[in-house]
Amino acid sequence: MQAANARDVQPSFLGYVRADGSVGVRNHLLVLSTGGMTGQTARRIAAAIAGAVVVTLPYGGGLLGQDKDLHASAIHRFATHPNVGGALLIGDNPEVMRAALAAIAGSGRPHMGLTLDECGHDALTLTDRGLRAGAILAMRISAERRTAVPVSVLGLGLECGRSDPSSGLVANPLLGLISDWLVDAGGRTMIGETMEWLGAEHLLASRARTPKIAEAVGAAVVFREQMAVAAGIDLTGSNPTPTNIAAGLSSIEEKSLGNIAKSGSRPIEGVLDYGEPPGGSGVWTMDGAAYSPESVTGFVLAGAQMMLFTTGVGNSYVSALCPTLKITANPRTGSALHQQIDFDASPVFSGAASLETSAEALKACILAVASGTTTWGEILGEGDEVLSRFAAAL
Repeated sequence: MQAANARDVQPSFLGYVRADGSVGVRNHLLVLSTGGMTGQTARRIAAAIAGAVVVTLPYGGGLLGQDKDLHASAIHRFATHPNVGGALLIGDNPEVMRAALAAIAGSGRPHMGLTLDECGHDALTLTDRGLRAGAILAMRISAERRTAVPVSVLGLGLECGRSDPSSGLVANPLLGLISDWLVDAGGRTMIGETMEWLGAEHLLASRARTPKIAEAVGAAVVFREQMAVAAGIDLTGSNPTPTNIAAGLSSIEEKSLGNIAKSGSRPIEGVLDYGEPPGGSGVWTMDGAAYSPESVTGFVLAGAQMMLFTTGVGNSYVSALCPTLKITANPRTGSALHQQIDFDASPVFSGAASLETSAEALKACILAVASGTTTWGEILGEGDEVLSRFAAAL
């Protein structure tokens, strides 16, 4: 039998295979506050348990329509995220807790839920019980072990923030090569920040898998543009931001060309609602806010296990649940932000290296981080999640 050609062997990494079939690159104990009254309790509990990650949802009561639905789905998707080995839910609403625990049960994730109500409305009692429950969960998930899995199970969120010309010229096209590589291997990538498709949306639409998807790309941009017009917002000075403009970007169209470069050249498989999981492999767009924390959290809710986040002048925000590789092609930023930049592509910007050579190095970095190598954001505890809001509450 003829040996397989080395080029035909799919790259792999060491991940955590979950009971529901998903694969994580981390094995977090998640302490999740499901309402605004228990955020600080969740933080106290997480701080006392080695390796725990905390996510707090600051809203809960009075949510309507899309916000109410998103709140419920966010609880479920955070708790059953591929990078979560077990989840401790802390809440202020017994009805919300019951629904959340019922939804999580089918995932096979070890989990527990506690509310203020069952603790006599005493936050200190809730802290004590939560700490004990969290310790039990942490011990249980510590038995999980990494196994070799193909790169085709990987999903990447592709983000940019505080961009400058080096982002559009080098860093974002570099992510485009990574997107093509992963999609060709059977994986999936996502870009968002709909407002930053404006002026380049026709380029995304031209790659749409179907005419209906192309129409959806254009409609998403028009909707955001009309929001700005209705609010009397002049995008000049708003997007690009003053930081972008000071760094050398001239217009939203220039910024958009850089943003969509992250998506590579493969077909666009669909336009996702905010936080909606993709229906398969390939390149997906997500209709969401241009604010990086909200955008990244949308990718987390959609199931991405890692983030690739390019920056021009520097941006310290990272996901709490997903390792976030910070990438720059700005020589000054790469030199100055030693404990924030995980991958320095500035040799490409200066002409000392090719985009293709840098892409090969970045692939190796991605596989290493997926297998357990920590990012600067993880080491320094920068992680957070920021859920979008869409309307007023009662």
